[in-house]
Amino acid sequence: MDEMAEKLEVDALDFRLRHLSDSRAVAVLEKLAAVSGWHQQGEPDGVHGMGLGFGRYKNSAGYCAVAALIRVDQNVTVEKVWAVVDVGLVVNPDGLINQIEGGIVQSLSWTLKEQVKWDHDGITSRTWEDYPIIPFSEIPAIEVHVMHRPDCQSLGSGEVAAGPVPAAVANALFRAIGIRARHLPLTIERVTQLVWDAQ
Repeated sequence: MDEMAEKLEVDALDFRLRHLSDSRAVAVLEKLAAVSGWHQQGEPDGVHGMGLGFGRYKNSAGYCAVAALIRVDQNVTVEKVWAVVDVGLVVNPDGLINQIEGGIVQSLSWTLKEQVKWDHDGITSRTWEDYPIIPFSEIPAIEVHVMHRPDCQSLGSGEVAAGPVPAAVANALFRAIGIRARHLPLTIERVTQLVWDAQ
């Protein structure tokens, strides 16, 4: 979506809104724009970038829109994540927010760190040292906003954040340094190689 928006020289969020007929999807994205300050972000500075991702879990469950603010220097660092979810009637608001926060952290871990490595003998990632996960020190500020839909059927949240988070981070990377990443995790080694390949 972002690549099409870029070719048309249209804002990535506005492009999505132009092509959505689902009023609940539109509402989630509009709320994300408001809480994240999407339209107030400045021009790319080669270090910081904000990106977004959106999805409806399994095409029939909860809606989730995510914006991520990142910094690219010695590493790709996610500084803040905003999420807006619509899962219909919410029975346990705290439980839902916990579910979304956990999904964001898990998704950030595989977006930035996690990868199984192997050689001709098989898998070589057999310890936590060989399979890094995101540490507490790298977990960003997270804001979760829940749409109030008491008159709607409960849709379920599941892993609603799993798709939008990596998309938001990868789109933020493009916004920051102008390079499109197509493989995870976004380690500094991989990003550095992408920069070299683009020259």
